[in-house]
Amino acid sequence: MQFSDLGLSPDLLKTVEEEGYETPTPVQERAIPEVLARHDVLAAAQTGTGKTAAFALPILDILRPLANTSFSPARHPVRSLILTPTRELAMQVAESVKTYGRKVPLRSAVVYGGVPIDPQIKELLAGVEILVATPGRLLDLVGQRAVNLTQVEILVLDEGDRMLDMGFMPDIRRILDLLLSRKQTLLFSATFSDDIKRLAGSILSDPVTIEVSRHGTAAETVRQLVYPVDRDRKEELLRHLILNGDWHQVLVFTRTKLAASRLASWLDRNGVAATAIHSDRAQSDRTKALEAFKAGEIRVLVATDVAARGLDIEDLPHVVNYELPWNPEDYVHRVGRTGRAGATGDAVSLVCIDEADLLRGVQRLLQRAIEWQVADGFTPRHVEPQPLRAPRGAGGSSSSGARGRSGGSARRH
Repeated sequence: MQFSDLGLSPDLLKTVEEEGYETPTPVQERAIPEVLARHDVLAAAQTGTGKTAAFALPILDILRPLANTSFSPARHPVRSLILTPTRELAMQVAESVKTYGRKVPLRSAVVYGGVPIDPQIKELLAGVEILVATPGRLLDLVGQRAVNLTQVEILVLDEGDRMLDMGFMPDIRRILDLLLSRKQTLLFSATFSDDIKRLAGSILSDPVTIEVSRHGTAAETVRQLVYPVDRDRKEELLRHLILNGDWHQVLVFTRTKLAASRLASWLDRNGVAATAIHSDRAQSDRTKALEAFKAGEIRVLVATDVAARGLDIEDLPHVVNYELPWNPEDYVHRVGRTGRAGATGDAVSLVCIDEADLLRGVQRLLQRAIEWQVADGFTPRHVEPQPLRAPRGAGGSSSSGARGRSGGSARRH
């Protein structure tokens, strides 16, 4: 199937072509016609499979007849609201909306916390049709009468599972009460958890359900590997793997902001250019850190789950779980940062004895073993190999270390 088969208008198809996209991803192929038909949609797809274009393109098409070049703010009410859990994801979605909509005279804007509110107020008062927002900052702007949501027709909840995890449900309920003209709701999520299903049942009307990957799976293009190691040697092992493997652009996950800052400082002091990104850092600092990482000026970006959700890093070759997450589904989100849109990537986990149960939880979710090996010179003192293996029959084997980058990569959507 081609994009021209999905029912999009010629100007949007032209933009898609200019961006170098040839065929839609599975979630785009299934979601775009349903959104254009004005159905509510509940969609689950792995990170990096094109969820943003799956809702942004049809929304732009639906709103095209309402586009105008008037200077009057009243002619540019908010007609589509896209809610995201993090600032990074909000910026990424907003950039995609501008890119896909550059031939359509619809105004769009993005608002999020951590930056001055006055410029956002000024932009909103001038009128925008498509608004991308984080819930907290949006409610702040509503309280200051900077934005009116009564004419919103299409609501999108992006990364719905993460919004629930971050406790945004009360804010979302308050926002829903303001959407007096809502005709269509789209809920996109990386997973179909029980909580997501309950949320969908309360806010969606006879939705079309789209699931393009099994719950709890990681991209097939990602090679996953476990290194057992003593906790007090994790920093050394990470440095060893990066330098010996000549890894560049390594996204490393920790569970806490303090651990992220400490690890980044240790790596930087020991010859590996690194920086941390988490919610305690100013948005301008986070943006600079991400740009330096993308440009290759920083070799390692250490992040927490919340900070990394929505990071848009094309062709990221390496993800490292310095600490396994408490929630096994967060492992899938982390791994989804690499191997996007058909590209290959490596996901490495450094696991100590007290994380053996967390590893078993991940393997139960994946329904298979993760390949593992002991790095030369880092045989653990306190870890027997057996606890880190999956149950017999689950698959997996010991082999050489994480591979280098190979193969071509598909353009992301």
